[in-house]
Amino acid sequence: MVRGLTLLLSFQLCGEILSRLIGLPVPGNVLGMGLLLIALMVGWVQIKWFEEAAEMLLSNMTLFFVPAGVGVMVYGDLIAAEWLPITVATVVSTFVVMAVTGKLAQKLEAEESNDVA
Repeated sequence: MVRGLTLLLSFQLCGEILSRLIGLPVPGNVLGMGLLLIALMVGWVQIKWFEEAAEMLLSNMTLFFVPAGVGVMVYGDLIAAEWLPITVATVVSTFVVMAVTGKLAQKLEAEESNDVA
């Protein structure tokens, strides 16, 4: 488990450093996960090295939502004052994501059936 956590944090650190050096508007942790994906695809690291650490992180995932919950509590007055635009944005974005996902799934399914035939 220690090796998995060390590797995960190392990839995150590399992503943070890369993000700051290049000045990309992409968060370092996202770049780090991209680097991890590349390392997995190339075969530099094995997925079994991460399994135990990933299980531990997933089993404690609820702890990662505490800061977001505290943020909602801290900005409760602002949320109460701006509830309508927040609600509209949430509902509209939900339907947009559902529509785009559905269209993409249909397109991929159609391409797959064309490839099989």
